Amino acid sequence: MEEISLFLNSIDFNWSWIETFAVAFSISYVVLAAKGNIWCWFFAILSVSIYIFLCYEAKLFAETILQIFYLIMAFIGYFTWNNSNEKFTAKQLSISNHILIILSGAIITFLIGFYLATYTEAKMPIIDSFTTCFSIIATFLVVKKILENWIYWIIIDLVSIYIYFSRDLHLTSLLFLVYTVIAIIGYFNWKKKLQYD
Repeated sequence: MEEISLFLNSIDFNWSWIETFAVAFSISYVVLAAKGNIWCWFFAILSVSIYIFLCYEAKLFAETILQIFYLIMAFIGYFTWNNSNEKFTAKQLSISNHILIILSGAIITFLIGFYLATYTEAKMPIIDSFTTCFSIIATFLVVKKILENWIYWIIIDLVSIYIYFSRDLHLTSLLFLVYTVIAIIGYFNWKKKLQYD
């Protein structure tokens, strides 16, 4: 027990109350989204509002832009899901659509990363750009109720664990570990709700 305590004390944990609230609201969002519950968008609005501030302070500029995008998409997601009178059902995209999405995302990731590396003080510009670009794509897939959004999120979340831990946002890196588990659960929950033509 003493060894664990010494190990934890040797790591400079930088947890704050504001980050704790952001994490709690974020977990609420993902859990409710995995269940297909419209209230997920309310918690998304709360969490991303806080993360806009946190990411800007950490000089993760692409992530800051991403959080602003999330805020907009939270409102769009709420109104899109609210206007759907039918019971929650998920859909799938074809493999060719996913190949197009991945190729387009890779090109945009490189362009954003190159810009950030050249013209800003951004930390980890390519990795930051990857999570930003593909998070935007995955968010659109959530709003459209596409099952495979969860596969994108699993990969994004695993990369994000590294990003946030390296920027001393340790609680947020743990959040993304939780996200990874919830995304796996979300995939199987939504798979049960697939709408077949």
